[in-house]
Amino acid sequence: MHVLVCCFISRELQQHLHYYSQLPLISINNLHTQQVGFPQRTSRICLFLWRDNVFVTVVASIQYRALADSAHDGFYKLSNTREHIQAYVFDVIPASVPKLELDATFEQKNDIARVVEDELAKAMSNYGYEIVQTLIVDIEPDVHVKRAMNEIIAAARMRLAANEKAKAEKILQIKRAEGEAEAKYLSGLGIARQRQAIVDGLRDSVLAFSANVSGTSPKDVMDMVLVTQYFDTMKEIGASSKSSAVFIPHGPGAVRDVASQIRDGLL
Repeated sequence: MHVLVCCFISRELQQHLHYYSQLPLISINNLHTQQVGFPQRTSRICLFLWRDNVFVTVVASIQYRALADSAHDGFYKLSNTREHIQAYVFDVIPASVPKLELDATFEQKNDIARVVEDELAKAMSNYGYEIVQTLIVDIEPDVHVKRAMNEIIAAARMRLAANEKAKAEKILQIKRAEGEAEAKYLSGLGIARQRQAIVDGLRDSVLAFSANVSGTSPKDVMDMVLVTQYFDTMKEIGASSKSSAVFIPHGPGAVRDVASQIRDGLL
């Protein structure tokens, strides 16, 4: 603080508790750090045009204090410090902000604050004030611009999600195809082994029957096996509730014809 007596600075005081009698000729000026914020949220007067033709409201906060060794200048050269600081800020921001695009502005808030602080420090030092800190509190685009920016971000996210979904579906289809191929391969192996087992069984049956029953040829044994399989097939068709109608010769005299047809079909 500094003390004024009869409009002249008498002395400076440190930041402690002091007592003064109520004399009408004594005035006390504060040297503490003060803060000015603008624009007020309700006034929205700090409106600037960006490089990409977008109007944006900048909310700034300036912390300043009077210098103890320049108390005379701070008290007598300025009648309204806040208005003076605001005037400089309104002059500095329009000179630097329109050089930036809107997207880059949010990333360079500190750079804008640094430019404003440097210019204010140069200007206010002549009046006995020190700029402690300058903050760009908020950058508010027009509501339609904010909505458009949100839609752009949402569209980009949707595009990314669609891309990832397509990749996931591709992986599922590939894995499904690989699974089907593996299943068919294993099924083929099973069928091949089944047929091999049938052939081996028929061969063993023919050899055993021919060796134990005299006067029979392998052809007779094969005919008998084919007839047995024929009747087994008829049994399965009749036992199945979902089988459709099948018309085949069923008389005893047609057995040899069936065997011949089966044999001729196989050969």
